[in-house]
Amino acid sequence: METVEIQVEPREAGSKGKAKQLHRQGKLPGVFYGPKAKSVPLEVDRSQFLSRVADVEGSHLIRIKSSSPLLADRVALVKEMQFHPVTGEIVHADFYEVDLTEKVRVKVPLHFVGKATGVVRGGILQPVVREVEVECLPMDIPEYFNVEVTTLDIGDSLHTRDLPIPAGVTIVSEASLTLVTVVPPTVEEAPAPAEAAPVAVEEGAEAATAAPEEQKKEEGSEA
Repeated sequence: METVEIQVEPREAGSKGKAKQLHRQGKLPGVFYGPKAKSVPLEVDRSQFLSRVADVEGSHLIRIKSSSPLLADRVALVKEMQFHPVTGEIVHADFYEVDLTEKVRVKVPLHFVGKATGVVRGGILQPVVREVEVECLPMDIPEYFNVEVTTLDIGDSLHTRDLPIPAGVTIVSEASLTLVTVVPPTVEEAPAPAEAAPVAVEEGAEAATAAPEEQKKEEGSEA
């Protein structure tokens, strides 16, 4: 796996007001920590973080460049990002230090490749999960997994055990976990035929209809 270099500097831990000030300066607040590292508040250029880390698919190793000896040349993964509840913008990032000689657990995205046979026959390709968790050395982290779906017919599924796993990588998720399936096409029920509404006859209309009949009977008796 390739590493991404970003410039990071320590900062003073403070209030929300200081965090807002950093945002106005185009900086993103964060924290660096790890099992063997002291927690260090930091700041990073927002545009650099977005282009090199946040907007790139999958997990990526980050080699930190800094003037601080507490941060310089450390290797980390972005463990978590916090987002603004309204705008959706990233407001904070956690950098977790990793040891290149020790295994880590990360989530790897899935790419569904090809057009399933069942889709050609009218079915619908339905991904169940979009990523799976793996365990491996940091340098062996896959960027993504290709999931070939071409042979799937309606009712068929692929599971975690069907993934092509490279050497040194172990899938943490259950082997029977369904990744993707092809479901039958949705059939809309035809609307029920409308029942014929009963013909309403007004009392006046009945009387008008009956009157000529009565008149005919009277004329016949007179004759």
